[in-house]
Amino acid sequence: MKDENSILYVITTDKPEKQYSPLILAQTAKMMDINPIVYYLGTSLKILKTGEAEKIKLGSFPSVADMIKKTLDMGIEIYVCEASKQILGWDKINLISGVKIVGAGTLNDLALDAGATMWF
Repeated sequence: MKDENSILYVITTDKPEKQYSPLILAQTAKMMDINPIVYYLGTSLKILKTGEAEKIKLGSFPSVADMIKKTLDMGIEIYVCEASKQILGWDKINLISGVKIVGAGTLNDLALDAGATMWF
């Protein structure tokens, strides 16, 4: 069912400079009573490997690990593409606690149901 008061933020890259905007926007949306959802796809999963997000800290911002933790603590869902995990050959890789691994069809459903979708 379409939720016009929701925004889906899709992260597709592991480039450090691309990690902050979707998390900041999702947190801001939550504070604006908008329903944000964050979805990691493709090489962006590399950021979610245990220990990786702690290594990224740009400017005066907290580390990406702290940003992800805050996002989850705010009750914002973070989904991870199972097919992307398989493409990367990750059967036994540990990801950051709190993210939800979902099937590829979930992204299609989320995109159809969201009021807006933003890709990074």
